[in-house]
Amino acid sequence: MGILAKIEQPRDLKGLTYPELEQLAQEIRAEMIDVVSANGGHLAPNLGVVELTLALHRVFDSPKDKIIWDVGHQSYVHKLVTGRQKEFKSLRLYKGLSGFPKRCESPHDCFETGHSSTSISAAVGFAKARDLRKEKNQVVAVIGDGAMTGGMAFEALNHAGHTKTNMIVVLNDNEMAIAQNVGAMSSYLNRLRTDPRYDRSKDEIENLLKRIPGIGSKMAKAAEKAKDSLKYLLVPGLLFEEMGFTYLGPVNGHDQIALEQVFEQAKMVKEPVLVHVLTQKGRGYEPSEKNPALFHGVGPFNKVTGEVIKKPAPPTYTQVFGETLCELAEKDPRITAITAAMPSGTGLNLFAQKFPDRFFDVGIAEQHAVTFSAALAFGGMKPVVSIYSTFYQRAYDQVLHDVCLPHANVVMAIDRAGVVGDDGPTHHGVFDISFLRVIPNLVFMAPKDENELRHMLYTSLQLDGPVALRYPRSVGQGVELTEELRELPVGKAEILQEGKDITLIGVGPMVYTCLAAAVELRHRGVEATVINLRYINPLDKESILRYARMTKRIITVEDHMLAGGMGSAVVEVLADEGLADVVVERLGYDGYVDQGAISLLHQGYGLSVVGILKAAERLKVLQRIEGRSSV
Repeated sequence: MGILAKIEQPRDLKGLTYPELEQLAQEIRAEMIDVVSANGGHLAPNLGVVELTLALHRVFDSPKDKIIWDVGHQSYVHKLVTGRQKEFKSLRLYKGLSGFPKRCESPHDCFETGHSSTSISAAVGFAKARDLRKEKNQVVAVIGDGAMTGGMAFEALNHAGHTKTNMIVVLNDNEMAIAQNVGAMSSYLNRLRTDPRYDRSKDEIENLLKRIPGIGSKMAKAAEKAKDSLKYLLVPGLLFEEMGFTYLGPVNGHDQIALEQVFEQAKMVKEPVLVHVLTQKGRGYEPSEKNPALFHGVGPFNKVTGEVIKKPAPPTYTQVFGETLCELAEKDPRITAITAAMPSGTGLNLFAQKFPDRFFDVGIAEQHAVTFSAALAFGGMKPVVSIYSTFYQRAYDQVLHDVCLPHANVVMAIDRAGVVGDDGPTHHGVFDISFLRVIPNLVFMAPKDENELRHMLYTSLQLDGPVALRYPRSVGQGVELTEELRELPVGKAEILQEGKDITLIGVGPMVYTCLAAAVELRHRGVEATVINLRYINPLDKESILRYARMTKRIITVEDHMLAGGMGSAVVEVLADEGLADVVVERLGYDGYVDQGAISLLHQGYGLSVVGILKAAERLKVLQRIEGRSSV
C-alpha cells in the first residue's frame, strides 16, 4: 500500500517525513495522470501545485482554516488529500466528483469556484466574518498569475490592504522561471521583515541617530532614504507592499521545506500577506512540461505517449468560426479580433498568427474586452469579440451600456453556448439567451450547423450595430461548407418542412434533433412543421403565428434554460396575439445543470428525439391523429 492510500484527511499529512512527502507527491502525480488520461481535465495546473497543496494542508488546519482555490483548475490535489480518493476516478463524470471545488462535496471546499479572479474577494469576506464573530482562524486565497490579470483580484487587494485584513494570498506564478533571488538573500529578507524585532530595532536606531546634536535628524532621514532605495531595488513585490500587503518571496513552489517555512512566517503577520510562489506548470509529466497549454484543459489521452485521443469527426464550430473570420479579415482590414485569455479556446489563435496587429488578448478581463471593442468600433474598426457564454455573464453591464445602448458595431461571438459537458454548472452556457434577448438594438442569432455559422458571421459583419452570435462547443454536423458567403435576411426563420399536425421550433443544433423527431412522428402518422428559428432577436413573429394557427400545437427545443429562453419568447408572441387555443411544450433546462457528457445531459433533460416524442404525447397529438383517422 502506498502513502496516498493512507491519507484520509489533511491531518494525516502532518506526521509524514520529508522523504515520505516526496514519495507522496509522486503517487499523487501518478494518480492524477491516470484519471485525467481517461476522463480529461485540467492536468498541467494540478501537476504544478502538488508540493504547494501539501504544504498548505500541513501548515494550516482545514476546514477550520479556510483555503480558497481561485478558478479551481488546481484543486485536484486538494481533493485527493481531503477524503475523496475513492471517488477520484469519477472526476468530471456524470454524477461523479466535480472538477472544481464544491461545497456539497466536502467541508474542506469552503467556497465554490469555476470563474477566475474571485478568491481574494472571498478571502476578505471570510476574514471579515471571522473578525465579526471574534473567531481565530487563518484565511488563505490561492490565485494564479493568470487570474491576477482580472480586475476583480485587484479590487479585492485594494480592499484588503486598505482595511489591513488579516489574511494570506498565495500567488501561484507558473510563468516565471526559478530566479536567482530564490535563495539565502530572499530567505533572509523574509525573516527580517516578518521578525517583530526588526521594527523594534529600526525604531531604536532611528531614535539613537536623532539624538546626535546638529546632524542627527539629517542622518536619520538619509538612512530612511537609503533603506527605501534598497527596498525598491531588491523587493520585487513592491506593488503589493504599496497596496498594504507584506510581500514574501518569491519561493520555489516545489521545495517542500521552503514552502512550509514561508507559510509559517506568513502566519506570524497579523495584516494582509502575499506569498509569491514559483511553480512549473505540468511538473512531473514530460508531455505536460513540454506543452503545458495543451494539458491545461485536455481530453482523454494516452498516458504513456501523451498523445491526445482524437476520433475522426467534423470540424468544431469554434474551428469553423476562426477559419471563416480569417477568410473575411483577408478582404477587410477593419476586422479585428478580441478575446479574454482564450485565443486557442475561441479559435482565434489562427487569426493571431495571420493578423498579429489586429488581434488583442486582453487577459482575464471580459469587461474591458467588451468596452475596448465598443471603442474600436467607434474608431472605425469592425471588432469581433469572442468569449465563452458563461464568461459573457461577467461583462453584462458593458454589453448593455457600452455596446448596445450607443449602437456600437460590435460582433459578440458567444462560444461554448449550451451545455459544455464535464466542466459542469460553472461553465455551461445556458443563460445567454435569457439575458441578451431583452436588450434593444441587439441582433441575436444562432446557427443550426457549421455552414450556417459561416453565413451568420459574414452577415454579422455586414450589419450596422451590435450583433450576438451563439454557437456550441461541439463538433459540427458534418455538412458541406459552401465557399460563397451570403447574407441571411435579418429576423427571418428558415422553414425546413411543413406539416399540419404540430410545429417543432428549434434553435441552434437542436434543429437537427427536431428534424430527426419529425421523421419518427411521420412514421406514426403525424406531419410536423420544422422551423429553424435562426434569429432569437428579432423574432420571425409572422412565421411563428402562421404555423401556430395551422397546427395549434408547438414544441420548442433549446439548449438553454426554460426561464426567459427561446420558448418563453415564442409564448410571449402567442400571448400578445391572444392565441389562447395554441398549446406549447417547452424543452430545456429548469435549474443548474450538473456535469456530464453533453449527450447524456441532452437525454436527461428531454432534448432528444425521445424527449420530443414524449412532449408530443403530452400534447395529445397522436390522439388527435387517431381521432381524425376514425372519422
